[in-house]
Amino acid sequence: MKLILSALLATVLAAAPGTSVRAQALPSNTIDSIVAVVNEDVILRSELDRAVANVSKQFAGGQGGQLPPQNVLERQVLERLIMMRLQVARAADSGIRISDQELQQAIATIASQNKMSVDQLRQRLVADNLSYDEFAGNLRDEVTVQRLRQRYVQSSVQVSEGEVDQLLATRQVGGPEVRLANIQISVPEGATPEQVATAKNKIDEIKGLIERGTLDFRSAAVRYSQAQNALDGGEIGWRSMDSVPPVFAAILKQMSPGQITEAIRGAGGFQIVQLEEVREQQAQKVTQYRAQDIMVAINEVVGAEAARQKIEALRARIVAGEDFGAVAKEASDDTQTRAQGGDMGWFAADAWGSAVGSQVQQLADGEMSPIFQSNVGFHLIKRTGVREQDVTEENRRNQAREIIGQRKAEEAYERFLRQLRAEAYVDSRLGGA
Repeated sequence: MKLILSALLATVLAAAPGTSVRAQALPSNTIDSIVAVVNEDVILRSELDRAVANVSKQFAGGQGGQLPPQNVLERQVLERLIMMRLQVARAADSGIRISDQELQQAIATIASQNKMSVDQLRQRLVADNLSYDEFAGNLRDEVTVQRLRQRYVQSSVQVSEGEVDQLLATRQVGGPEVRLANIQISVPEGATPEQVATAKNKIDEIKGLIERGTLDFRSAAVRYSQAQNALDGGEIGWRSMDSVPPVFAAILKQMSPGQITEAIRGAGGFQIVQLEEVREQQAQKVTQYRAQDIMVAINEVVGAEAARQKIEALRARIVAGEDFGAVAKEASDDTQTRAQGGDMGWFAADAWGSAVGSQVQQLADGEMSPIFQSNVGFHLIKRTGVREQDVTEENRRNQAREIIGQRKAEEAYERFLRQLRAEAYVDSRLGGA
């Protein structure tokens, strides 16, 4: 069961900024202390202790690796809490709000991914001495940060068709995928030669510890890495070889799983990368569906109950004999499909989200779905076709676009985080930090 909860524990890692939950979690005779001041906010010792305990649970739950000494682990976790706090605050300043409905949808998704109902999730959290309210608050922060990243990337990263053409002309898009992990020692902008040399010596020392067997790669990442994924053991995940920066890709192609690159200087500092696994890409044929949809949005004007009643009335009209497309053109709130009578075109099952995908796969051609809810409102779907499509060329262009976009997004958001941290007032009161 601890393994099942690993995804849940990851969301609990970053403590929520609200003080009411913290106060409830503290015994009445406990005097809490401040371990960091972050602009106008504070991080309490109790928050840090809970976050450190959650990291320890993740490792104890089978994620492997050797935890660093307590003081080193506390510094790593505190830095993650600081960065979470800064991002949540920036999101709030930018007007990003996660509604209670969106939060409940996220909780339901996590419960489903762990093969639980929401009630079972509550019970599991209680059994593990975790507060459901705190879990929900932490999850709201995680979703908020995801929304902030999406907004920042969308506003700052553009990929042109010319860039796609150029990449396809100069590189073979396709081929194997690799699972990677990395360790980074940061170098500040405008670093002196001495700072650069110190960072290079540090990364070389870390690589030496791994090669001598003193630490495995995951443990070394948790202990020493200054990248945002340090507490994940440096895990990057699966990437197509084409999406890896060329300087790394050329080296990785000559490596076997388990091997580690030499230290390489990048935009943020020096990195070493471990090649964990290699696999061939999946076939280029996909099942595509065609469907019509009607959506009634939930918003500040139309609440959930009113939206449900409206779509129930629309469904009744269609069942009584009205044309689906005509009703969609008249009443659907989906601005992308309404003018086409709800026609969504051909799409892969997950292209319009998991809620739509789940329904369209269960329908027969010509069949209408029951009413279902997504994170934007209530829907009706009528499936009109299904086909197996060779999407090799389309995938190549999409893959090239994703390669460029992902690289730009990571670089842009990493710069944003460095700037956010540099501009913030942070007073760490952790001993030895």
